[in-house]
Amino acid sequence: MKNIRLNSRISYLMLLLSVVFLGGCEDYLEQLPQDSLSEAVYFETPDQFESSANLFYTRLGFDYGDESSDLSGNISGDPLYGQGNSITPTSDDIWEDNYSYLRAPNQLIEKAADYPGEFSEIAESVATAYFFRAWHHFLLLKRFGGVPLATEAFNLDSEESISKFYGPRNSRYEVVGQILKDLDQAIADLPSQNDLADDKQGKLTLEAAKSFKARVLLYEATWEKYVGAATDGDGTSEGAGSNKPADYPSIAEMFNGAKQAAKEVMDSGAYELWDQRDAIGEEHLFYLFNLEDGGSNPAGLSKADNKEFIFQTVYDFTLRKINQNLTHAKPVSPNRKLMDMYLCTDGLPVQHSDVFEGYDDMASEFENRDYRLKSFVNEPLKQYWGWGSNTNGGGAQYGVAFEDSGINYDYRYVPQLTSPGGARNVGYQGRKFTTEYRLRETKEESYNYPQIRLAEVMLIYAEASCEINGGTISDGDLDISINKIRERSGVAPLTNALIAPFPDLNMLGEIRRERAIELNGENFRFDDLKRWNVAVETLNKNVCLTYIEGTEYETAENPKDPGNPIYVAGAFPYGLTQSEQSVSTYSGIATTKPGALILDPSGNRNWTLKNYVDPIPTDQIELNPALVQNPGW
Repeated sequence: MKNIRLNSRISYLMLLLSVVFLGGCEDYLEQLPQDSLSEAVYFETPDQFESSANLFYTRLGFDYGDESSDLSGNISGDPLYGQGNSITPTSDDIWEDNYSYLRAPNQLIEKAADYPGEFSEIAESVATAYFFRAWHHFLLLKRFGGVPLATEAFNLDSEESISKFYGPRNSRYEVVGQILKDLDQAIADLPSQNDLADDKQGKLTLEAAKSFKARVLLYEATWEKYVGAATDGDGTSEGAGSNKPADYPSIAEMFNGAKQAAKEVMDSGAYELWDQRDAIGEEHLFYLFNLEDGGSNPAGLSKADNKEFIFQTVYDFTLRKINQNLTHAKPVSPNRKLMDMYLCTDGLPVQHSDVFEGYDDMASEFENRDYRLKSFVNEPLKQYWGWGSNTNGGGAQYGVAFEDSGINYDYRYVPQLTSPGGARNVGYQGRKFTTEYRLRETKEESYNYPQIRLAEVMLIYAEASCEINGGTISDGDLDISINKIRERSGVAPLTNALIAPFPDLNMLGEIRRERAIELNGENFRFDDLKRWNVAVETLNKNVCLTYIEGTEYETAENPKDPGNPIYVAGAFPYGLTQSEQSVSTYSGIATTKPGALILDPSGNRNWTLKNYVDPIPTDQIELNPALVQNPGW
């Protein structure tokens, strides 16, 4: 099997240089009159088609997310959305950007019909256009439900084009139908990762298109099963209506299609889960999400050693930095609920495990737990190296013990429960998508972002399998999917026998738990809660942090600021919980332990069914009166 995987810096630079070049090329093209973008100017040769297709990759960014969800301690990110208190906006970047981005794939597809040579010469570029057309429509679907389909390159000089674009909304079923057709077109002509040439590394593959199709099918199958037409509206006075194409798949067909597509990717041999326990230790998963060159991690690994990312946004320290200040300002920090969702090493949740160490000490809940906990959450009073090249700020690096580092390198993590307003250091501090690389200053992070990775595909396989079988799944199907993820996380395998003694545990719930833990911070959580139709129930609860009563937090002093406490009760106006609602284990069965710190009370939260789809921005309705608003907005 050929398995070249961006195995040199040259592979990255080839893709990035094409992106840099195309940034200027796009400016040139968009300055020309729309009707002069013809074969006489462009789209004459295979290289021109490929260059045009390369432009699509520039639309991908670093899509850090999930702030203010039911698992997040970062309510400052977008509290109104997380609380269900959003208002109808005048404009919306998701709407504007994705419709803008759809023009280029449509143009390439249209120009392909007039290409004078053999179609095989441009087939991969056309397949790339179909993939990205599906990608941008799916982003719009998740945000707004049914939207006007954009399958033609919009032309301001054509009344026919204008009338088609400024028409009514298509139903969500028509949008999904178009997405699936486009993905089938992409799958037909994209190469396998196993056959990808050296100069194509980093581009779309057959496996990426199949993985995305599996994602779409699972999303829509669960939406139709659990939400149905509740958000569709009549398409006349509100919403997009419920029209379905004649060949639209059934819910069962979509679940089976998701399972099949995921299995084909899993069986392709083109990708494998990141598992660097032997090289790095229990916290090896931390480095999957900040991997750059050999200096970014203690084992000297580089991006070439990551075979898990199926489709990714490519960054480079020289050519394309992320430029978002991820490490200092945007860690994915958990709340009480997510902390309790992490399993213990015996494969059981904290309320059932015999190896759980409890909450008495600040660090005790980290013991005998899933490796992902210490990989993605800072452990209290543990030394973490600082950032930057400054000799007093970030010179310490791997292999230097804290006691040998000196006072200038005191990077112990100390929880700061002195103000509810900060995003980084209240209760728990996340580590996912942050770096400790000493040569990376603020906004210089340059690791790749996973748009699709193998772990998600395995989770899709498990969830679809369980849904197909009415909430049950065989141990064999678990072993080829979720249990591979659990193994690298130091967690005992999930089996039917393991959870049988516990009435509050069930297979579908445990699969959803794994998805929540594994994909946290990767922009899935709100969509998952909505497609399972549990968002109203889930998001209208207290958001809590650490347990205070009867724990070390009550009296602990800050070791880096002697004489001052870690916890200041008066700083938190909502106080502590006094009942079972304080505990949010994933099963929904609460323990009897009170005394969790409330960050955002249920009284601030107002999620309703209308929040399942966002409002159409008012400026778009003014431009196109044929659009009608989503129900409830």
